[in-house]
Amino acid sequence: MGEKDIAEKTLEAWNDVFADIVNVLLFKGKQVVKEDELETATPTSAFKAGKKLHQQERDVAKFWKNGEIKISLLGFENQSIADSKMPLRVISYDGASYKQQLLDKKLKKNFPVITLVLYFGEEHWKSAKTLFDCFDVPEELKPFANDYKINVFEIAWLDDETINSFKSDFKYVAQFFKAKRLEKIYEPTDAELKHMDEYFKLLSAVSGDKNFELLYNELKNETDGGVTMCDMFQKYKDAGKEELIIKMIESNILSIEQIAEITKLPVETIKALSQKVPVLK
Repeated sequence: MGEKDIAEKTLEAWNDVFADIVNVLLFKGKQVVKEDELETATPTSAFKAGKKLHQQERDVAKFWKNGEIKISLLGFENQSIADSKMPLRVISYDGASYKQQLLDKKLKKNFPVITLVLYFGEEHWKSAKTLFDCFDVPEELKPFANDYKINVFEIAWLDDETINSFKSDFKYVAQFFKAKRLEKIYEPTDAELKHMDEYFKLLSAVSGDKNFELLYNELKNETDGGVTMCDMFQKYKDAGKEELIIKMIESNILSIEQIAEITKLPVETIKALSQKVPVLK
C-alpha cells in the first residue's frame, strides 16, 4: 500500500470526516448521515481469475446503519490522476459487495452500494465515467448491455460555497487543493483542526512535498504539540524561502549583500544560510 493511500485513508477513516464528505458531496451539506451511524466495513474482497485467488481493497468503506439495519455501504476511492479504467475498478468493488450480501444467510434486507471517487488532480477528469466509455459497444448490443456510471468528485474544482459547507478538517484539504490548482499561496485560517496529524500527512503524501510532515514534526517537538495551521504554513513558507535563497547562493551570481537586499533579510541571516551550501564556486 502506497504512502499516499495510507495518509488519505487515515484522515477519511474518521467518522466525522467520512460523514462530512458524504453529506456535502451527495446531499449538498444537509446532515443526512450522522457519524455515530457509521460502522467500519472490511475493505477487502476476493475474486478468482483462472486458478488463482486475488484480493482487491477499497480505500475506505463504511456501513451506514439505522440501529442494526444497514442502509447502505459507502466507499471512497482516492485518485490523484484520472484512471481510464476506473469504471471497471468501481464495478468490481461494488459487485463484490453485492456478492457478499448474496452469501450472507443472516442478512434480512439487502442494501445499495455507493462509491465516491475523490479526485485531487489539477486538471478536469477527462477519463471514463461509465462502462461504455471503457470500450466500444456495437449499436446492436447497446439495448442489452448494462452501462454503469461512477461518481467522480473533482476536489480541486469545488466552488467556494461547496467547500465552505464542509464542517470537518476536509474543508481545509479542499481549500488547499483549490489554491494549488489556481497557483495561489494557501492562506490558512486560525481554525483548530481536529485531526492535525492526519491532515498534514495527507498534504505531504498527495502533494508529493515531504516538507509538510517534516516541518509539522519539527513544530510539535518545538512547541510540545501545540501546533496551529498558521504556525505550520508560516514555517512551510519560510522553508520555501530558505530553499530559494540557498539556490541563489549556489548560483554564485549575486553577492551575499545583493541577496540580502533582494530578500529584505539581514546579511547575517544570508551568511548563516551560506554555511549550508557545501561548496561555493
